[in-house]
This record gives sequence, structure tokens and C-alpha cells, in this order.
Amino acid sequence: MRIGIDIDGVLTDIEQWQLDYGSKVVFEKYHKGIVNPEGYDIKEIFDVDKNLDDEFWRKYLFDYAKNEPARKFANEVTKKLSNDGNKVYIITARFLTDRDTDEGQKMKEIVRNWLKENEIYYDEIIFSPDDKLEICLNNNIDVMIDDKVENINEISKHIPVICFNAGYNKECKGENIYRAHSWYDVYNKIKRKKE
Repeated sequence: MRIGIDIDGVLTDIEQWQLDYGSKVVFEKYHKGIVNPEGYDIKEIFDVDKNLDDEFWRKYLFDYAKNEPARKFANEVTKKLSNDGNKVYIITARFLTDRDTDEGQKMKEIVRNWLKENEIYYDEIIFSPDDKLEICLNNNIDVMIDDKVENINEISKHIPVICFNAGYNKECKGENIYRAHSWYDVYNKIKRKKE
């Protein structure tokens, strides 16, 4: 089986990270709090404009990319998936990685180092645009693990998707969508699918 795995929101808990860091920054600078804890990004969570969202990510993107730890047992499960004979593809639309610039190259290197430091097993990494459906189809991915609503809804029309649970994707439901709450839950769902 060929398994596609997203990074942000799947290998990391970006939902909690945005709540933690965003609430600190927005409170200290604007004395505002969380408006929508189930929002997808800083704009939705804190009801701020694009300028503040951009300012936040300019300040914290590289710190997040380098230092946010992998979710519990992500490294164990990716190794188990490989040991079971699966091919593991990291498919990420991480900001900047789709650009052929110095910043884009820097972020790609950060991603590769982060995967190594967190002992995440993979056979291949694909830096993609936000729309991952074409990447999945071109690489014969059998199941994709993602958290972004648009990706889940679009990809699930063609192949099964394991939706890594988050407040912002709780409405994702469908015949080809399987919700997971932890990495061993992901492993269990993949094992059952193969049987």
C-alpha cells in the first residue's frame, strides 16, 4: 500500500500550537482573545485581518517548523507501516516549500531535518501545492492522511482519506473518510483496511 502523510496538523498538532502561540501574541499586542477555537488558521481563530496573520507567521513560522515536536508515536507508526511493507510518502504543502527561492530551499531543508530529528520514517517526500489530489493520483497513493477540510473532501472522492481529528475538520464525513484521533488509531485503521 502507498500511504500519503501530511505534516502540519497530522505529524504535528498545529491546532494546539496556533491556540497557544496565537493567544499569547494576540493578547499581548491587541488585548484580544480566542474567538473561534475551532478555526483553521490565526485569522479564523482570533478574527484578525490578513495583515496580522501575515505578521504572526513571519515572526513564528521558522520557530514552529524547527521546534514543534511530532505527535506522540508518529515515529513508531511510520516505521511500523514501512515494516509492514507499505511505502510512506510525505506530501506537504508547508508554506514556502512550493517556491523555487532561497526561502523555499531553506524551508525544504528545515522539513527534511525535522523529519530526521523526529525519526519519522518515509520513502519519499513530495512538496506540493495546497491541492494534493493530483499528487496523490500521480503517485498512486492508496490512502492519504490529512487534516485540511478542502483536501479531505476533494481527495476522498477518489481514494480513502484518514482525517486526523481537529476542531476545524469535524464536519468532514463521507463514505471514503475515516477519522483518526491518534497515530495508533491511524495504524489500526490502515491495518483493518488491508485485511
